Amino acid sequence: MSLPLQGIKVVELGQLIAGPFAAKILAEFGAEVIKVEPPLTGDPLRKWRLLHNGTSVWWAVQSRNKQSVTLDLRQPQAQEMARRLIRDADVLVENFRPGTLEGWGLSWEVLHALNPKLIMLRVSGYGQTGPYRDRPGFGVIGEAMGGLRHLSGEAGRTPVRVGVSIGDSLSALHGVIGILLALRHREQNGGDGQQIDVALYESVFNMMESLIPEYSVFDSVREPAGSSLPGIAPSNAYRCNDGKYALIAGNGDSIFRRLMEKIGRADLASDPELQHNDGRVRHVARIDAAISTWTAERSMDEVLAALNEARIPAGKIYDAADIASDPHYQARNMLLQGTLDDGTPVTLPGIVPKLQDTPGQVRSSAPTLGQHTDAVLEAHGINASTRAEWRRLGII
Repeated sequence: MSLPLQGIKVVELGQLIAGPFAAKILAEFGAEVIKVEPPLTGDPLRKWRLLHNGTSVWWAVQSRNKQSVTLDLRQPQAQEMARRLIRDADVLVENFRPGTLEGWGLSWEVLHALNPKLIMLRVSGYGQTGPYRDRPGFGVIGEAMGGLRHLSGEAGRTPVRVGVSIGDSLSALHGVIGILLALRHREQNGGDGQQIDVALYESVFNMMESLIPEYSVFDSVREPAGSSLPGIAPSNAYRCNDGKYALIAGNGDSIFRRLMEKIGRADLASDPELQHNDGRVRHVARIDAAISTWTAERSMDEVLAALNEARIPAGKIYDAADIASDPHYQARNMLLQGTLDDGTPVTLPGIVPKLQDTPGQVRSSAPTLGQHTDAVLEAHGINASTRAEWRRLGII
């Protein structure tokens, strides 16, 4: 089967999350991805979170379908080798601090002159321009500056982290969108590539819904609201008699009426003031109290069974164990079985999005450090004796 990005060559100079996650998605849909890592240490993600035989199991997800080549980009020979790789690439992905590639002789101007068709994704904390461009920026900082951290958690308490590196992942997704748009533009306009500037904080800010319009029109600063969905009612987490919580979203007009009928509150279902969302928001405390009274008399499973039968959106709060055993995840191939280097079985996330005719694939497992260095360098004109000398010097 021909995948959508088959024939597209990607050079990944990034590390950790944002750049590599973007390249992972491209690889899943057919792109050839050559990942450049520092010799000896490799991408720091290899040592993040839980390790198996010294390597993160996260690595098995983030780097599948990629080839690993080691180059010490601080050394001139490695910089020249990188230019050789980039000369015939379609896409370059990097997420270093602005100015880093320029210091290595790998600026956009140099690379564009070398390869006019090149598309260059640059992910950084604050973008390639502006007064903050030179500041170091990680995902948590982008999440804070983008407005998300302020809204996370309970009112009056310390703002909390979302739980995953969402700023990096959102930036990766925006980067993939940019790459696909640039590929389309290149296809239509005679072969020229372009630079894509993705800032972590802007990727988060792009998700902030009506945050700024509400501030500009009403001088309203949105505040954290815990498990509720401010301005949209009812939508909250409701405690059940087994101590678990059911998430219930009864915020469509007809859904709300069905929900009130289901919990035995026909009076609220027919209340003229509650027929539309703006009225329900004014009375959200009364509505939440009615729902909470009903859920408090039932187990979470009983609550969900009743609401699903009535076609009311409801669900439980999944942890990793719930996901791993859920039949819907399995039916939609969102839990893929693989193995680590030593043959240890591992369950990995499936591929998203799901294309009907050309779905993404896992064609190879995550590489060991430098696994493809010899093959890739040989293909680009570096013979065995030169590679041996470069190894002696720590260039590869």
